[in-house]
Amino acid sequence: MSPDAILFRIGQFTVSRDILATALPVAVVLLLLLVLLLTWRAGRLHRRQTRAEEERLRILERQLAEMSGQLRQQAEAASARDAHISRLLAERLDSVSLRVGQGLQEQAERTSEHLRQLSERLAVIDRAQATIDTLSGEVLALQRILSDKQARGAFGQARMEAIVSDALPASAYEFQPTLPGGARPDCLIRLPGSDLKIVVDAKFPLEAFEALRNAAGEHERKEAAQRLRGDVARHVRDIASKYLIPGETHDTAIMFVPSESVYAEIHENHPDLVQKAHRARIVLASPNVLMLMIQTMQSLYRDARMREAAGIIRREVGLLMEDVDRLRRRALDLQRFFGRTADEVDRLLVSSEKIARRGERIASLELEETEETRKS
Repeated sequence: MSPDAILFRIGQFTVSRDILATALPVAVVLLLLLVLLLTWRAGRLHRRQTRAEEERLRILERQLAEMSGQLRQQAEAASARDAHISRLLAERLDSVSLRVGQGLQEQAERTSEHLRQLSERLAVIDRAQATIDTLSGEVLALQRILSDKQARGAFGQARMEAIVSDALPASAYEFQPTLPGGARPDCLIRLPGSDLKIVVDAKFPLEAFEALRNAAGEHERKEAAQRLRGDVARHVRDIASKYLIPGETHDTAIMFVPSESVYAEIHENHPDLVQKAHRARIVLASPNVLMLMIQTMQSLYRDARMREAAGIIRREVGLLMEDVDRLRRRALDLQRFFGRTADEVDRLLVSSEKIARRGERIASLELEETEETRKS
């Protein structure tokens, strides 16, 4: 091969014009085939990518549709929740408004009731004030009564009589009686089941007590206290000497003190007077204490009446038992009589049965004889 025909060398490989002319068409064909192959592969790849893109688009559209449905459902749920919340808020507001209205109405009613009660209480206060005014007048009248010895004695007598007559039967007491010695106590109370009587004296000396209450200084107070002890001790001796009569009156008498304040003053500040009265068997009694004593006597009378009634009932029950026993004996006699009568009736029935059987036998014999007569 001439040097001019050689175009280039690649290692040991030599490229000449002839080889190039021969291989160029082949190379062109191969190049075209390669271009076609690449184009086909590119188109195939493009189609695959297009299908993948379409698939991704479809998936994306489906996801978007699903997301749209979910968003629509969430929107509907949110709308329903908003409507529910709005309804609840409206109901709560209505309930709160109703409660507030009821509360205001109840408050108005309570306010009206309180005002009514306040008016009633004011009316009660007015009546109490009128009562206080009345009591003040009565206290003044009582002071006038207590300042008069005769009126004071009548007042004590009246209170004592009211307490006694309200609780005891008329047969249990007697006012202003005359004792065998000529003394006249204010009241005599008969004890049930005993012939002895309890004396009640209502002429308590109150002058010393008034002086003690009106004492201006310590000296006057001591003098009034000394006078009070002397008057009470003297009155205790008078009651014991006049009214404690053995066999006629009870060995204990009652000195009625017509004022609770006087009674409290004696027991609190002059206990020696109470002890002297007890030793002389004289019992000091305020209106409340006398009422308690009279109620105790009332219970004694009630018990005595119950015992009498129990005795009457016991006697009547005994008579009733005698009547029952007599009735039982008569019933037994009647039972025995009816028993004997029943036996007689049984025997009569037996006899009648015998008679009936004999009659039957007689009737049968006559029948046989009649038949024999007919045969002959």
